[in-house]
Amino acid sequence: MRASPLHSPIRCSSTNPSPPPPPPPSSLSTSTTTQLATKLPKSLLHKHPLYTPTHPHISLQFKEKILCLEIMGVDASRALALNPSLRGASLDSIHSVVSFLQSKGIHQKDLARIFGMCPNLLTADIESDLCPVLGFLSRDLRVPDHDFRRPINKCPRLLVSSVRDQLRPALFYLQRLGFRDLHALAYQDPILLVSSVENTLIPKLKHLESLGFSRGEAVGMVRRCPALFTFSIENNFKPKFDYFSVEMGGRLEELRDFPQYFAFSLEKRIKPRHMEVVKSGVRLALPVMLKSTDEEFGELIGQGLDGAG
Repeated sequence: MRASPLHSPIRCSSTNPSPPPPPPPSSLSTSTTTQLATKLPKSLLHKHPLYTPTHPHISLQFKEKILCLEIMGVDASRALALNPSLRGASLDSIHSVVSFLQSKGIHQKDLARIFGMCPNLLTADIESDLCPVLGFLSRDLRVPDHDFRRPINKCPRLLVSSVRDQLRPALFYLQRLGFRDLHALAYQDPILLVSSVENTLIPKLKHLESLGFSRGEAVGMVRRCPALFTFSIENNFKPKFDYFSVEMGGRLEELRDFPQYFAFSLEKRIKPRHMEVVKSGVRLALPVMLKSTDEEFGELIGQGLDGAG
C-alpha cells in the first residue's frame, strides 16, 4: 500500500516519527475522518472557500491538503482565496514544489513566508515557471547555485515573475540607468526587478523630473537611493516634497545630494526634528538633522539653545 503523501518524510513531516499511513479514502471509517477533522482548527475549516453549508463533508484529501499547508506555517484559508487553482492541486504536486525549493537551498523555516507572500507558487510548474527564474538568477545576476536562498528570501516574488515579460526587461532598463552592480541588485534591491518598468520605474523617475530635477540628477538620485523606486508618489513624494519646499524652505540641491530624505517618516522624524531646529535656532544640514541619533540630535539642539541663552 502506498503511503499517503502527507506523511512523506522529505515533504511536510514534523520532527516526530510519522504515524502509520491511513487506509485509502474509500475504506476510511467515519470515526477516522472525524478524528482527523477534530485536529484541524475549526476557524480554518469554516473559513476556507469550499466549506459552505451546502458542502458539509470535506474530503480527506482536502483536509490533508489544509493540514499540510498548516504544518508549513501557511494560512490555508488565505492561500486558497488568493490561488483558486490550489483547490484542485494534488498533494504530490505541492510536495514536488516544496522538495524542489529545498533542493535549491530554501530552508523549511523559509516556506511559510515565501508561500504566504506568493501562494501561486504552490501550484507553479517547476520546469516552465521555476527553472527559468533560477536560470535568470544564475546567468543574468551571477548568483551562485548554492546562494539562491538569499535573493529569494529577500524578494519571494522573484519566483512568480516571468523572466521574459518582467525580470529581464526590468534588468535591462536598470542597467541603462547605470545600475551596474549585479550583486547589489540580487541581494539588496531585487524588488526593483519585480517592479513594472512602464507602471512603476518610469513614472517614478518622471515624477522626480517634474519636481525640477534634470534627467541626469533624477537618475543619480535613484542610483544613490534605489528605494526611491518603491515609494508612493501620492503618499510619499508629494507630501514630503511639499513640506520640504514650503515649510522648510529647502533647495533642490539638498534633495539631489541627499535623496534619502524621502525614506524618513514625515510625521515621526522630519516634522518633529525640523520644528526643534527652528525653535533652537541652530543650523543643521539635512543629513545631519535626519540621520543623527536622538542623543546626538539632542546635543546639537542643546548647543543651539545654549548659544541663544
